[in-house]
Amino acid sequence: MRSQLLKGILEGCMLAIISRQTVYGYELSMKLRDYGLSVSEGSIYPVLLRLQKEKLIKGELRKSPNGPNRKYYYLTEEGAKALEEFRTNWEGIKTPVDRMLVGGEQ
Repeated sequence: MRSQLLKGILEGCMLAIISRQTVYGYELSMKLRDYGLSVSEGSIYPVLLRLQKEKLIKGELRKSPNGPNRKYYYLTEEGAKALEEFRTNWEGIKTPVDRMLVGGEQ
């Protein structure tokens, strides 16, 4: 269950970052790290592929200022809907789980 839960959360976090700006894979892993999520590039690319197959994001090759072309990802309309659904679901579980973990009131 843990890996499935984390995978779903990672997908939602990746959609949130991509919704703000187009990013390439390595840049995405750095942004996740900036937020405190240490995720290897090897974990990110399979999720990017899955999100593309589900038509939640699209990738576009662009010239890089240094080195080979990079694939930049951006959110599709379906991706925006999926992100909104993730936010709704997250809000629905975040508060009750936080209360349970800290022993707050029911």
